[in-house]
Amino acid sequence: MAAGSCMSSFNFKSIHPPKRTVSNFTIRSIATPIRPPSVVVPLPEIDTPARPNHVAWTSVQQERWEGELSVQGQLPCWLNGTYLRNGPGIWHIADYDFRHLFDGYATIVKLQFDNGRLIAGHRQIESDAYKAAMKNQKICYREFSEVPKTKNFLAYVGELANLFSGASLTDNANTGVVKLGDGRVICLTETQKGSIMINPTTLETVGKFEYSDSLGGLIHSAHPIVTDSEFLTLLPDLLNPGYLVVRMEPGSNERKVIGRVNCKGGPAPGWVHSFPVTENYVVVPEMPLRYCAQNLLRAEPTPLYKFEWRPESKAYVHVMCKASGKIVASVEVPLYITFHFINAYEERDEKGRITAVIADCCEHNANPLILDRLRLHNLRRFTPNDALPDARLGRFRIPLDGSGYGELEAALDPEEHGRGLDMCSFNPAYLGKKYRYAYACGAQRPCNFPNTLTKIDLVKKTAKNWHEAGAIPSEPFFVARPGATEEDDGVVISMVSGEDGEGYALLLDGSTFEEIARAKFPYGLPYGLHGCWIPRN
Repeated sequence: MAAGSCMSSFNFKSIHPPKRTVSNFTIRSIATPIRPPSVVVPLPEIDTPARPNHVAWTSVQQERWEGELSVQGQLPCWLNGTYLRNGPGIWHIADYDFRHLFDGYATIVKLQFDNGRLIAGHRQIESDAYKAAMKNQKICYREFSEVPKTKNFLAYVGELANLFSGASLTDNANTGVVKLGDGRVICLTETQKGSIMINPTTLETVGKFEYSDSLGGLIHSAHPIVTDSEFLTLLPDLLNPGYLVVRMEPGSNERKVIGRVNCKGGPAPGWVHSFPVTENYVVVPEMPLRYCAQNLLRAEPTPLYKFEWRPESKAYVHVMCKASGKIVASVEVPLYITFHFINAYEERDEKGRITAVIADCCEHNANPLILDRLRLHNLRRFTPNDALPDARLGRFRIPLDGSGYGELEAALDPEEHGRGLDMCSFNPAYLGKKYRYAYACGAQRPCNFPNTLTKIDLVKKTAKNWHEAGAIPSEPFFVARPGATEEDDGVVISMVSGEDGEGYALLLDGSTFEEIARAKFPYGLPYGLHGCWIPRN
């Protein structure tokens, strides 16, 4: 046995036997093709033959399960804690198939590491949207692309009234999961009402996380910055275009305003799914992919859903001082589209003075087509062609000398990671600091979705890639070894949906990026989004 590792080969033991139904709806077999969605967004189609759905895009087969997994390989003895991954897990109600990846009802999955043993499980997050759908066998709240079907015009008017009040917006918390500094675990989406507390051990839904302040608003960034000492997020203002930068302390439900950024372009704020911070600053992106009130009101989706692409409004990045709320830079940058920022840090001159902010992101070459490519209709189609739009590790340089312009360029040759990049992580000890390594999902082409795991070296400008034919891995999450002094000393955890319908947990060495262990689930895993690590006390 290797030093620092524990060999594990436990037999699978089901604590909650798999069931074939979830509440009142029937689950299709993994091998059963699902019919195309009833409404197809009129963007360029991928003319390809049909085949049975990949398990990544198939609804999970039971509402909950827990059991011990047999591990092939070695789990590090120091790896004790729970990895939680959130994401959409149910993409149909009765005979109706959802349109978009982001519409699915939230499924929280856990990997609990305990002295060489691995307990896994999943459970549906019991949002009001999910419970209403199960009870009524139809969509009852506005999801990312789905709108409740109304019987007549008066009912539609009533639904619009509920939209303005926020009552009809979903609380389907299917995007991320974070551990607050006080230990509470919150699942999140882009609606503020979709903040739901769970028990990280049982995965049981505890209840709504209610903000106690009077800041109002309906939406926020789906990816707050969370540390042991604070919770930072952005609140887009749709009426008076801009963003509130807010902070919440551990043990509190009250957000306090640090400052406000007014938009420099467009009739509405840009989509702000995520944002980065440095040690002293909050970086506020203003993309030309902007919220659109008209699209929000439509009964059927437009190609860009609740957004519109407005390149004439230009693109900006703002930098705000955490301590004072003062805006120290607002610069125009080349057009960009990003879902996920990676990290940011401060650039200093030889005298130690801060001269610029560097911010890294997974940038989709300013191509809004990426949103359409995430329709389930596209993801479920086999294609021998390259249907995945190109992406790169985009690096912004925002000068703090009063200049009105910033820079955006690729931090390394995109061919290193297959011209695909998203779902990123890094060593959290380097949050807001200069760092060397990032982990993400890349591409081995041809493909229609990221299908590799990649470790990026920002100093050597190279990447190491893991790939398994037909597999679709989810976000690679880095967990540092306690006491480590090297940035990449740890493990990378990903949950993988296999081509043959299986699902498994995968562990890679954070340094060598070689596989050290995997553990197969007794059922297929749908694709998931974002996770967090909860160390064992």
